This record gives sequence, structure tokens and C-alpha cells, in this order.
Amino acid sequence: MAIYAIKKGDESGDRLQQRFKKQVQKTGLMKLLRERSHYKKPRTRRLQRIRALKREQFRTENRKKQFYSNM
Repeated sequence: MAIYAIKKGDESGDRLQQRFKKQVQKTGLMKLLRERSHYKKPRTRRLQRIRALKREQFRTENRKKQFYSNM
């Protein structure tokens, strides 16, 4: 998939560059390349479970703080 930007009329070089940059960000290409640049060891099921439980705990605490914030 090629990403390109063609200059429109009196458009400046900076504006053209910003438009191109925006197109690249929308595709998510840079994010994908950064993730793939280094090998990432797959998480074990145990570690996934522990992190999920911790995440759920944080969420419940934040909900409580949000609910009781007026006190």
C-alpha cells in the first residue's frame, strides 16, 4: 500500500508534509513498524491472568473514586 501526497495549487511544502504525516498516522504504519522492530516474547497464560486481575482491580478502584469524589 503506497502512501503519497500531491501538492495542491499554492500549498506550501510544510503543509504538504503535515498532510502526508497525517495520512501515515491514520494508517497506523509507524506504530506497527515500531512494534515489529524488536522481538517481543509472548506472555504466558499465568502472566496474562495476573495482569487482567490487576487491571480489573484498578478499574474498580477508579470507579469508586469517581462515584465518591463529591465527599
